[in-house]
Amino acid sequence: MAREAIKDWRGEILGFVETQSNGDKVLTDFYGHKLGFYRKNSDETTDFYGRKVGKGDILLTLLR
Repeated sequence: MAREAIKDWRGEILGFVETQSNGDKVLTDFYGHKLGFYRKNSDETTDFYGRKVGKGDILLTLLR
């Protein structure tokens, strides 16, 4: 599992994207709260509650 920090223009960490071995991704905020998921097999992004956000990997749109 690979973990990548997402930073703003000042270099401050906003959150993290964890990529799992099967290609799925999990977006968490700075404090570790899960914000959303990308499932590679269905090519869909969902929010924390399981509601479909869109097609493709658009996880970063959930980060505020």
